[in-house]
Amino acid sequence: MQLDPEATETPEPAACARCGTSAGGPPPPTWTCSFENGRRHYFCDDCARANIRSIEGRLDSSWW
Repeated sequence: MQLDPEATETPEPAACARCGTSAGGPPPPTWTCSFENGRRHYFCDDCARANIRSIEGRLDSSWW
């Protein structure tokens, strides 16, 4: 898949779905991405680390 070089739309800055920390742009590679109920949710390093067992158990974030 190639990106359109003439596309002017910039992605919305990512924010942690748990604590609200802003990434200031696209999510860093160290953040965790979860696809729940048809939407992407990003979690910062601290929130992902604190809930890693629930994430690996594939529990929805509403359970943790």
